[in-house]
Amino acid sequence: MTVTIKDVAKKAGVSPSTVSRVLSNHPRISKETSQKVKEIVEELGYHSNIMARGLISNKTYTLGMVLPRPAEELFQNHFFSESIRGITTQASRQGYDVLMTAGSSEQDEVEAVTRLVKGRRVDGIILLQSRKNDPIISFLQKEAFPFILIGHYGSENILCVDNDNVQASYDATVHLISQGHERIGFVSGPTNLTVSDDRLKGYKKALSEHALRMEPDWIVEGEFLQESGYRAMAFFMNLPERPTALVVIDDIVTFGILRGLTELGYKVPDDLSLVSFNNIALSELSSPPLSSVDIGIYQLGYMASQLLIRHIDEDKTQQLRTIVPHKLIVRESSVNLKRNWS
Repeated sequence: MTVTIKDVAKKAGVSPSTVSRVLSNHPRISKETSQKVKEIVEELGYHSNIMARGLISNKTYTLGMVLPRPAEELFQNHFFSESIRGITTQASRQGYDVLMTAGSSEQDEVEAVTRLVKGRRVDGIILLQSRKNDPIISFLQKEAFPFILIGHYGSENILCVDNDNVQASYDATVHLISQGHERIGFVSGPTNLTVSDDRLKGYKKALSEHALRMEPDWIVEGEFLQESGYRAMAFFMNLPERPTALVVIDDIVTFGILRGLTELGYKVPDDLSLVSFNNIALSELSSPPLSSVDIGIYQLGYMASQLLIRHIDEDKTQQLRTIVPHKLIVRESSVNLKRNWS
């Protein structure tokens, strides 16, 4: 015989609506009541009927998530796997599933999101990247459909969770300056991403405040891929005056730089010091261990789910932009300055 929500409510001595709130992790339910109901749910083996809940509440209890382009970044870059882990963990705790969608082009992405929204297949959308002039954001705003952005979108009033990437990059650059470096380069990401702009701003701000040169040739743009770092290293090696240190947009890109340096017989940090971003697990295990800015990737994803669900529930009290703190983790790639390049 199928166990119903009324069976759980009767045994717990509460109303069916209270059981429903407990299963949705409603913040206004006391810990004692929540624990009691969950124990009875476990004891009776009750499983909520999502379709029935949806008919009553006019919700799908599903979040849509737009995966990044190009597809190589999704599989190479740990930022996405870790942020997705945070998103799905929190969504599951709130009783939501996550539906992923992707496209090989900008138009494909817009069409995929349009199908999710127009077909009422999801209650909200999570965007993993903040791109300038993003047509998906324009569409979602026009439809007045709930969404959240990991990153920020200029000065517009958009629900987002982000780091202070200007300050994070400033801190990374100042660390290299404190080690005695005066020729510091920057390896950026795609110029259409706001995170690339913000980290470049922080780098430039640090150099300006310390009266250091900003050479255009010391700033290289690329993708969030190892190959971009490898190509950047080849470019720097052909400069008549090379940087003695680099701020790199992402740990994965830095691994490409390390590979290029190793092939050429150079050592880090003796010949070149490096600081990058994300502090993924492999950063500590690389040779040498990387200095990296920990941006709380899991927390970014976790908060994205949490804030979007609150928005779906029409919580008008939450602020639009939430900042996850960063922390510079100093390791061997940026200390013990021994500059051999001239």
